[in-house]
Amino acid sequence: MHRNVREFLEVLRREGELLEIEEPVDPYLEAAEIHRQVIAQGGRALYFHRVKGSPFPLVTNLFGTARRVELAFGSRPERLVREMASAAEELLPPRWSALWGRRGLLKEVARAGVRRSRDLPVAQVVESPPGLTKLPALTCWPEDGGPFLTQPLVYTEHPDTGRHNLGMYRVQIFDDDTAGMHWQIHKGGGFHYHVAESRGEALPVTVFLGGPPALTAAAVAPLPEVVPELLLASLILGDKIPLGRWAGWGHPLIAEAEFAMIGRVPTGVRRLEGPFGDHYGYYSLAHPFPVFQVEAVLHRRDALFPGTVVGKPKQEDYFLGEFLQRLLAPLFPLAMPGVKDLWTFAETGFHPLCAAVVRDSYEGEALVHGFRILGEGQLSLTKCLFLTDQAVDVRDYRQVFQAVLERMDPAKDLYVIPDTPMDTLDYTGGRLNHGSKSLWIGTGKPRRVLPGSLRGTLPSYLGDVKVFLPGVIFIEVESFEQSPTLGSKVALEKELADWPVVVLVDDVKEIRDGTTGLWTWFTRFDPARDLYARTRPGRHRPAYQFPLVIDARMKPGYPGQVEPDPGVAQKVDREWGRVVAAAVRR
Repeated sequence: MHRNVREFLEVLRREGELLEIEEPVDPYLEAAEIHRQVIAQGGRALYFHRVKGSPFPLVTNLFGTARRVELAFGSRPERLVREMASAAEELLPPRWSALWGRRGLLKEVARAGVRRSRDLPVAQVVESPPGLTKLPALTCWPEDGGPFLTQPLVYTEHPDTGRHNLGMYRVQIFDDDTAGMHWQIHKGGGFHYHVAESRGEALPVTVFLGGPPALTAAAVAPLPEVVPELLLASLILGDKIPLGRWAGWGHPLIAEAEFAMIGRVPTGVRRLEGPFGDHYGYYSLAHPFPVFQVEAVLHRRDALFPGTVVGKPKQEDYFLGEFLQRLLAPLFPLAMPGVKDLWTFAETGFHPLCAAVVRDSYEGEALVHGFRILGEGQLSLTKCLFLTDQAVDVRDYRQVFQAVLERMDPAKDLYVIPDTPMDTLDYTGGRLNHGSKSLWIGTGKPRRVLPGSLRGTLPSYLGDVKVFLPGVIFIEVESFEQSPTLGSKVALEKELADWPVVVLVDDVKEIRDGTTGLWTWFTRFDPARDLYARTRPGRHRPAYQFPLVIDARMKPGYPGQVEPDPGVAQKVDREWGRVVAAAVRR
């Protein structure tokens, strides 16, 4: 497909999917607010030619619709992965007849990888000292700790094996030559740094911006450690990734990138990084993280600076995540036999909710597959896992919940596992990187008909209700500060005994659709702390009974929701309304 960002922009321009803006824009809050207003209405990609305080133009919202994702990657990558998955059993062990029959596929796969390039556009200009503050890095939300690189491609190599990792970890600009490196747990770059730091060695790091869109997709893909991101990028691209060498720097440079920042992350040095309004829709708070000491910034003569904005779903990352899950779905049964299909929900920030269709040929087999999923790469950060053996579309949460809730016996099919590692961005567990998990299993024949409406009258301490879907009801109650243990009382209400799930919320009017319902439910509760039910003594674990009450109220210690600065939002409405309207108009 596209060798670099500018080729992709040309396609977007030709297809009417790009709005070019000549008016100067402020990278502090203003550009992000314009971006948010445009993406909320399904608008075009944005090319800001003039950014205040920077000589570089800014491009955002490149992947902000399903249409632009299709223009970025086409249908070939998904077809290729499906063919690779279907050919795996046929080609192992290899037979000449099978190899000949798959020669077209083998030819395509042979084009994957990297190649050496003497031409190195990314190194046309070298700035040392680096001058990071000249970059049009975005400050997206009012409480953000500063400007951030929001679409960086962070390249590291394992100190022992030399295997590379290309990940997308936000980078906070501190000053002209230092930045914060937000390596979360269970991320490849963080593993590399852990090894280097244990030896007392600084870790060389190269941060790229731009390049083939395939690199952006590969950098956020949840790949096993043994699968190189550059290999996946080349498979998506349909060609080898050109790499070059520069001035004795140990890392290869991605030739077609727009920027390459080279430097080191020293051992034992930490600095407060954040806050940052992240893709969960809340602020991740300031914590000590490693420091990136930048030695030089390389870039094209006419470099373009790519950025994005994250926040409450649905944002640009939603569409990239959907593409990657479709792309990798055929590989799950190969990596995890017995797992037929799997999906994580972008509406919740991905890690909080995962659903899978699994084989259940003997009693308890579904649980086996559940533990396998929870031990697989980044899926190990899953908070709530719903499992069924029914042939449902796992992308449709309604089908998943109905299949599970119709069939599960909470006494034996609900597992809550306390004191587990948790996604760094999820604060519901009470402390950083710590929380719990729950497995919800519904297999076999239905046990019940799920209620679709509330019968009878609820006690006065329960407020407005909303039936989210059959078997799940949201109820507005007083704040957590007023009644922190209310969930245990609600679990005893006879009027709710027929409801498998009752979700307690601060304001039921906020549940406007499936996206807001899933977001509220799964980003505001920790299974071990916030799930209430009547229980019977079991064998070393409680035997739960319906209703399962989920306390999804805001609680002390939770970071605040991201909200635009009212003054900036009004300014954008007043001064940029014409631009937003043009971006939305086709």
